Amino acid sequence: MNQRLRRSPPDVVYTPIDVTSVSPKWYARPGSPPGLVHRTTFRDSVEADRLRERRLILKGRFLGGTIGYVLAKDLALYANAFCRPLPRLSYTQQIVLDAVARQGPLTPRQIKEVTGLLNKRIMPALHRLQEAFFVYEDQVDEDWERGWYDFAAEWPEIEVDEARRESASDAVLGRFLRGHVFATEENLKNWSGWPARKLADLLVEMENASAIVAMKVEGLGEGWTLPKDAPPESKHVPPTVFMLHRSDILVRSHTTELKRRFGDHEVLQYLLIDGQFHGAVLGHWRIGPHDVEDIVVELSAREREARREEVLQAVRWGYKPPHHNILRYDAKFLR
Repeated sequence: MNQRLRRSPPDVVYTPIDVTSVSPKWYARPGSPPGLVHRTTFRDSVEADRLRERRLILKGRFLGGTIGYVLAKDLALYANAFCRPLPRLSYTQQIVLDAVARQGPLTPRQIKEVTGLLNKRIMPALHRLQEAFFVYEDQVDEDWERGWYDFAAEWPEIEVDEARRESASDAVLGRFLRGHVFATEENLKNWSGWPARKLADLLVEMENASAIVAMKVEGLGEGWTLPKDAPPESKHVPPTVFMLHRSDILVRSHTTELKRRFGDHEVLQYLLIDGQFHGAVLGHWRIGPHDVEDIVVELSAREREARREEVLQAVRWGYKPPHHNILRYDAKFLR
């Protein structure tokens, strides 16, 4: 494990697109690649594995400290936007950081050998140091024995500091709106994980600079969009049903709303029907085989019945026998 991080080969060309941090699928095993579910015409996990193996996408803690991957060229931007500063290190954090800086890269097992600390103290320290971008986790495959590096030594060209935080935050918020088109303050807070005060200040600053436009959309409420999208075009949405995991960017931006609506249930995944969240897939998740207990659809009784097979097909996409069975739809047992 003690080898320097391999950088991208010189002939690599980045696709000139703006993307936000992408998280692994919810309930995935540790070390799983990020997931672009329903957004590619190819197996996204295979391509994501290839990209991270070549270090074209990199792992970090963004969006309120959650695990995500960003393009290597965007690491400085996202590190500054989502850094959670650590003005003072705890005793354990200092010992762990010193070990990684002096002898890294080190796996957690090697850190335990070097420091004598227990794993239950090492991992929380590593995660908090990772949120502050003091350490870097080299996750290139699903191997649990991944190396941890001193961030500053591994990425000397990247400066993470307060002076860059506001401009970086403005930039990533703009990127989010480019894909989301319109977002309420609740959407933005759910997605970013930023404190309410920081988000409010950013929105005022960006609105004063005409970088975003405040507006009200019927059925969605008050929020913001980019100037080029104001007002958002009203387009016909074809009938579609997609099942989205709980780390998906659309689910994340609607977390509070979905908890209000489905918080009394044990939710496995959510259903995006005709472009809006209208349902949830219920059940108890287990590492091994587990069933879908019920599918809740918030449409009229006539629509629930008319679209029954369409919804079942969308759920079967991720829950297939013999490891998974769908027991009920709309509280009625399936035969």
